[in-house]
Amino acid sequence: MNTAASPKADTAPNAAGASIFAPSWYAPLQADADPGGGLPEDDPLSPRLWRNLMAARVFVAGALLALLTTVWWRGGAPVWVPVVVAVWLGLAAVTLALPRPRAPGHAAAPQWLLTVWADLAAFAALQLIAPSGLNVTPLLVWPVLLAAVAGPRLLALGSAAAGSLVLLGAAWLDARGVADTAAWVQAALSGSGLFLIALLANHLAARLVGERAAALRHQRMARLHARINRHIAGGLTEGIVVTDARAALWWANPAAARMLGVPDNDAGDPGPSAALRRAPGWPVLAGCVRGALATVDGSDDTAPHTQDLTLPLPGGGQRRLRLRIHPVATQGQLGAAVVFLDDLQVLEQRLHTERLAAMGRVSAAVAHEIRNPLAAIAQASALLLEDDAPPTQRQLLTLIEQNVRRIDRTVTDVLEAAHAPAPGAVPPAIALDATVDAILADWLRQRPQGERLLRRAGAPDARIAFDPEHLRRVLVNLLDNADRHASAAPASLRVETARDDTHIRLTVWNDGPEIPAAVRAHLFEPFATSQSRSSGLGLYLSRELCQRYHATLTYARAQRDGRWGHAFEVTCPRSS
Repeated sequence: MNTAASPKADTAPNAAGASIFAPSWYAPLQADADPGGGLPEDDPLSPRLWRNLMAARVFVAGALLALLTTVWWRGGAPVWVPVVVAVWLGLAAVTLALPRPRAPGHAAAPQWLLTVWADLAAFAALQLIAPSGLNVTPLLVWPVLLAAVAGPRLLALGSAAAGSLVLLGAAWLDARGVADTAAWVQAALSGSGLFLIALLANHLAARLVGERAAALRHQRMARLHARINRHIAGGLTEGIVVTDARAALWWANPAAARMLGVPDNDAGDPGPSAALRRAPGWPVLAGCVRGALATVDGSDDTAPHTQDLTLPLPGGGQRRLRLRIHPVATQGQLGAAVVFLDDLQVLEQRLHTERLAAMGRVSAAVAHEIRNPLAAIAQASALLLEDDAPPTQRQLLTLIEQNVRRIDRTVTDVLEAAHAPAPGAVPPAIALDATVDAILADWLRQRPQGERLLRRAGAPDARIAFDPEHLRRVLVNLLDNADRHASAAPASLRVETARDDTHIRLTVWNDGPEIPAAVRAHLFEPFATSQSRSSGLGLYLSRELCQRYHATLTYARAQRDGRWGHAFEVTCPRSS
């Protein structure tokens, strides 16, 4: 029987020409050895085993034909003996060309007629017509062995019983009715041997089939685990590099390759290892790993080594990384190392965002305390403006009133960002174009634009589930942001609506200069702003409000009439 081998590790040459042991856990998946992804676990016949058995059958038949033809030529056997063997050889050759049985079935299945039972019939005929000096008893072992290895147990026992009957019949014919104890004992012993061969061979074949099925299950499970691990590691933003004890690269995920400056098209499946070795930062990283592993004593509980490192990038820049090197040792011997890479700039930005978020929560609590004195200041300023104040004092009061409104708007933004929507609230369905036109008219009364603003209404009668006041806050935030960055050219600020079969879109576009990558990465984060007179809550609050109504707010660079600019798009599901 052929058993499936356990999954083996692949070897691949490294950059220095040495052989790297690459575990199958990380190696690219190979196709199954059998066509169709492996054999069913209840099928003991592999194509190779069936071909080998049939080839051995043809070989035995050919050798026997040559031997008996020689005996016949010398006059030691009748002509019917080589004729029977020749017929059996032709039948064996035909069977060799036929495909293997797909399932053993039962002992009386037609597929065994041309193999086991045909062999028994041929050997029985030889036993009857062969000369007395020619003993063909050993040939009866072949069909019994074939039935035991390739068929069910009942077929093996049936073939052994048939072979025993042939031997007993031959003994009876030889005795011609005379009691010949030696012939009968010899036939009985040979028949018992056939039964013993059938049982032992069938037991061993069944055991090998079970081992082969277990090997196939383990192989499939290992491949499944490799695929799962590849998807998990490929989706991580944290870089992962696996090396051997000499810091030679085994495997790396796409995030690690990107951190070392490998382009995305080289960092994809099946792995970025080859491109990573060519990165200018890899020798520095490998040297750091090698130095850390040199101090490891090989114990299984070795503590990880942490180190900050600056690596060169292909374009001439640099990237600061934090390495966490975890040595992997078994039985007191260092075998590998797992290195986790973190971009220090990303870590610092994350800490900064967390600090700002905590500051925002504190600000929401403080905002309530600000509103009361702010209302008193606004009321006092309004009362003073009603008096006949001199121009200088009136100018100062106007400045106070403007700043009061600015502080009140900032407080409102902070409170709105910290406010959670009421559970189960059902928003009204509003007409998008009409609502946008009304909001735009109010905004233009405060900030006239003239030809600078272009309105394109492309969603007539489209309705969305959105609170009108919240939609006003979103659109006004986007308009204020566009007004600050757009140029003075005609149609440099555009408000567009469009719809398709499932969604409705509201887009605010402006032709402002390109946003730096560092700012673009934090556009929708709270308190993230490049303007000294902005709270940094406008875009964050707008996205939060959109999410309450299952809408999305996205940003992209887009062209309008050949001009590049910034497009903030609100995508809403259609409302009935």
